[in-house]
Amino acid sequence: MLKLNYTEFGLYMERATVSLDVAIAQRIVLALRLGQSLHVEPSQAAFLLPAQANGLTPLKALLKEAKSDIATVIPVDDEFVEISLSGSWVAISEAAHEGTFLTAISDFPSANLREQVEALIYKLWQMSEAPVSSWA
Repeated sequence: MLKLNYTEFGLYMERATVSLDVAIAQRIVLALRLGQSLHVEPSQAAFLLPAQANGLTPLKALLKEAKSDIATVIPVDDEFVEISLSGSWVAISEAAHEGTFLTAISDFPSANLREQVEALIYKLWQMSEAPVSSWA
């Protein structure tokens, strides 16, 4: 599962071994114990990557093999592509700009393929956070 945390400082992504259902259930229990409201809804999330990023070609091939629309690579212009993910938005309110987006690429034909796609998306995001010189 991929976990995208949107904060006032930007986006932070991590991989989690817990299932989507368990992660949402844990967050609900935490909110109840803290006396907070919680909003959970199906949603989309996206982030930009340089169009020439190493790893995009293998990612596109894996997504094509999986025949899934949970994750897509969409050209934006000559310089950037957008990685779009389907999943669940978890925040303190419907209008919140900060929260957590969770996606589990569960409809893939195999767990191995799912792991490869999640690992590659995570690696691409990590590389996008590194200095520009690492793209060469």
